[in-house]
Amino acid sequence: MNVQNIEQYRVGAEPFYRVTAGEDALYQAAYARRMPVMLKGPTGCGKSRFVEYMAWKLGRPLITVACNEDMTASDLVGRYLLDKDGTVWQDGPLTTAARIGAICYLDEVVEARQDTTVVIHPLTDHRRQLPLDKKGELLEAHPDFQLVISYNPGYQSLMKDLKQSTKQRFAALDFDYPEAELEAEIVARETGVDSETAGKLVQVAHRTRNLKGHGLDEGISTRLLVYAGQMIAEGVEPTAACQMTLVTPLTDDPDMRQTLQAAVETFFV
Repeated sequence: MNVQNIEQYRVGAEPFYRVTAGEDALYQAAYARRMPVMLKGPTGCGKSRFVEYMAWKLGRPLITVACNEDMTASDLVGRYLLDKDGTVWQDGPLTTAARIGAICYLDEVVEARQDTTVVIHPLTDHRRQLPLDKKGELLEAHPDFQLVISYNPGYQSLMKDLKQSTKQRFAALDFDYPEAELEAEIVARETGVDSETAGKLVQVAHRTRNLKGHGLDEGISTRLLVYAGQMIAEGVEPTAACQMTLVTPLTDDPDMRQTLQAAVETFFV
């Protein structure tokens, strides 16, 4: 793997991220020992942004994998492909990260099948190895390699959860939506709307988060608040912007949509 290929995985500019509870120092200590880390928290609360920020801060390449139920072990590790010269081995993202000493981030790992995620086990204990069975190679992870996974505990079920044998290979950091004042500051910073508008958007979000488990799987995320703020900053009328970004994405239930729209109109009409 040449330097040019390594450089393509570096985070170029500093991502905007507001530290809320010393999570950067905790992560940095874990990285110093190359400890595998699990990020737990609701969707859109900043887990992926945090990993990008820490990769930038530590000066490490970052390879991100969006996990899904169709992902196979070969998608992570690699496979043989045909080209004009015959069969050629192509590393998967996990193998690439282990070779070059990148941080490998498996986003929403619980979405992947359990028979796929077990391939990470040898990389997450004292061995720090990745068996490439199809290639007949036992890859020793680069000294700078680290594995990070994330998932949303709110979607746990008997069919979709991590095995204990996987969970107990990771240190874990809990994430949640920021406190209202800080979240409003983030929305204003990310979108360019004024602080009053950002504060109103956050108040709408807090009302919907109280509905989690009472008609909604999740309340409005910080990510969706940023979308709403961006639409408003583009000149879209606030209630229409909120309808598009805060109400419609969350539910198809007409009664719940009416409830959410009423919450929006409380602050923007």
